[in-house]
Amino acid sequence: MVRRVLPVVILIVIFSLGVASAESTQDLEINMIERWGMYELTLAGPETGNPFVDVELTAEFALNGRVFEPHGFYDGDGVYKIRFMPDAVGEWKYITKSNHAALDGKTGQFTCIAPSANNHGPVRVHNDFCFQYADGTPYHQFGTTCYAWAHQGEAMEEQTLQTLANAPFNKLRMCIFPKDYVYNKNEPVYYPFEGTPLKNWDFTRFNPEFWRHFEQRVRDLLQLGIEADLILFHTYDRWDFENMDAASDDRYIRYAVARLAAFRNVWWSLANEYDFMPAKEESDWDRFFQIIRDHDPYQRLRGIHNGRRWYDHSKPWVTHTSIQTSNMTHGIRYRSQYKKPVIYDECRYEGDIPQGWGNISARQMVQHFWAGTVSGCYVGHGETYKHPEDLLWWAKGGVLRGESPQRIAFLKSFMADAPAFDTLEPIGDDSGLYILAKPGEYYLIYTTDPQTITLELSGNQPYKIDAVDTWNMKIVPIGTAQPGAYTFAAPYSDFAYRFTP
Repeated sequence: MVRRVLPVVILIVIFSLGVASAESTQDLEINMIERWGMYELTLAGPETGNPFVDVELTAEFALNGRVFEPHGFYDGDGVYKIRFMPDAVGEWKYITKSNHAALDGKTGQFTCIAPSANNHGPVRVHNDFCFQYADGTPYHQFGTTCYAWAHQGEAMEEQTLQTLANAPFNKLRMCIFPKDYVYNKNEPVYYPFEGTPLKNWDFTRFNPEFWRHFEQRVRDLLQLGIEADLILFHTYDRWDFENMDAASDDRYIRYAVARLAAFRNVWWSLANEYDFMPAKEESDWDRFFQIIRDHDPYQRLRGIHNGRRWYDHSKPWVTHTSIQTSNMTHGIRYRSQYKKPVIYDECRYEGDIPQGWGNISARQMVQHFWAGTVSGCYVGHGETYKHPEDLLWWAKGGVLRGESPQRIAFLKSFMADAPAFDTLEPIGDDSGLYILAKPGEYYLIYTTDPQTITLELSGNQPYKIDAVDTWNMKIVPIGTAQPGAYTFAAPYSDFAYRFTP
């Protein structure tokens, strides 16, 4: 970051996060930043008028003929910033462009070095149905949901981070806007716009304090190796954010992208239950997707979550299928229909509240994870146990009280020992027969009920059969099978069966 307001040079390189910043009165300063880290350029500019709408600012970052042009943003008090994530090692150069002379034509460069050990880059779609990090490391999504955790105040937010540090989850669904819903009635600490609650807002002026706090929480997740699936819109709102006009919607999206896209762990979720927002038409959601596509230079993952009506995930700007359903038998169908990774982001929640979406048992949650996984899909967790102070994980974070997370951790470890997920093909059906296979090398069957199963085993050598107790987290050898058509009666419910040569 280059701040042109001090007479001395301050160079800070934070290798663990890959963030480099510098402050200088010169036009050219050299900093070091790791690949897929964040370079932040800070400039002094006009404070008069409305800088959020009056000032345009971008920068061209170039290396070996490749050019990225991220948008800048106003951070209050005459401070403007441009954030950039370099994706290649080398000497990057930049030049700013602005409609204001004080911000235009500023040049500089920095050195991008190799990434640190835990920096694998952003997650991308791989082989149509799967994910991997930019360096080729496989990424198998095991997500959870804490919609409003970043709006609960310092103490509870830190508690949430401590819980996540010891949990199996590597993606978190979270709202940018605060939330108003059952068990979600507290006021947030910060608001995204200038104004006064509940509905007296100036949607042309953002509140930088809110955004600094929110992006710190994104940074905290990055330190834990957790992807931040950021939900831009939702209907659970008493502050009128869901009813902004089109110009305000678009401005908000552009500002969010300018501030947050350079964090390598960011995903974009256009909405939680997009179809429950009556003020938005289908064309609005198409437009929102296109704004993100056109303004995000890194093309972060983009999805949208449904209530009753599904969005058309086959549209080209959708990178993966984010769905709410507890019908786990159709995973193969969804893969075939959309030709994209399928994430059951919401398959109901483990808990004991009266609402049907929040009272499945821990065993049912574990069943959903195994069924989705053996269908070649990904699954998300949530938890809604009643609490005298309404401290439910799904909404506010805090601590996990359920029994499914440790069993999800077992599944995560089990799949890490399997062949690469992108080499496994789901060959079951829509009737509840879940089979994941790499023919000749590996077969995994999951069943929730004892049943007779016929499996065609290819190759010319016998297979060992292991019974996997998905609830008690044990693996027990139970025999062998010869190649060819093999029929067996699955002796236990809620078990998986692994066949390996």
